[in-house]
Amino acid sequence: MTAFNVVRFRVKPGHEARFVEAHRNARPAFKGFLGGSLVKTGDQTYCMIGEWRNVQSLVAARPAMIAILDSFRDTLEDLGGGLGVTDPVSGEVVVKLAATWAAKKRPAKKARRPAKRAAKMRKR
Repeated sequence: MTAFNVVRFRVKPGHEARFVEAHRNARPAFKGFLGGSLVKTGDQTYCMIGEWRNVQSLVAARPAMIAILDSFRDTLEDLGGGLGVTDPVSGEVVVKLAATWAAKKRPAKKARRPAKRAAKMRKR
């Protein structure tokens, strides 16, 4: 069953570019990793969301994910409350929501004719 992991971060002032670049340059080759997104959630705050084929794949990848974290750990602020510099959660999908028909992408409108062609059409 599909699983997700979510990790919350707060980046030190002046280190956001390096933090984002570390994620942009990461090339995770984890078995069972389906993809992920780094989301800016506020001023200096981010969440990394990863999708996995199953929980076992996620668990097996944790040591390698920690190694990636170690490469930019110095850019992070302590979140407080005993959390340290990350607030990770993960688990299996229990409900998957689909977009309604109205929210799905509609076909693109036809492009307007170039000006010269439009002028020729008017002359006819």
